[in-house]
Amino acid sequence: MEKVALFVDVQNVYYTSREAFRRHFNYNAFWQEATQGREVVKAIAYAIDKGDKKQQEFQNILRGIGFEVKLKPYIQRADGSAKGDWDVGITIDVMDYSQAVDTVILVSGDGDFDLLAGRLTQDTDKRVEVYGVPQLTAASLVNAASRFIPIDETLLLG
Repeated sequence: MEKVALFVDVQNVYYTSREAFRRHFNYNAFWQEATQGREVVKAIAYAIDKGDKKQQEFQNILRGIGFEVKLKPYIQRADGSAKGDWDVGITIDVMDYSQAVDTVILVSGDGDFDLLAGRLTQDTDKRVEVYGVPQLTAASLVNAASRFIPIDETLLLG
């Protein structure tokens, strides 16, 4: 059976789904589609922790689906901007777990992951599947992936 690891950039999929569709990503539908007929070795959702009750309930839903939830504190800068980036953490985990799987599944449209996807597809025998909102996913990431799966109606709530 094919072994997979799932890595979800929660902030990226939240904002891109909201901007493109004014809807939320359906994590249950994604899990069903991405894992069908496959063995899940690891599944991690990376999120920012603002400490509010609604967010904690959402994190518990993710855990119930089967994700490990990794949180970083929300940081508000003096100039009003915010920081909450998981790119390095996701990259480290992908590199660590990719050795144990056949396919890495990344949910993000962030072009910063194109180097990671390229390294895995070119220098190893790993497949990289990227789920992203088509119009908001970096072309470089789409091109570096083994397969790009567009987030569309079938992967949205409501």
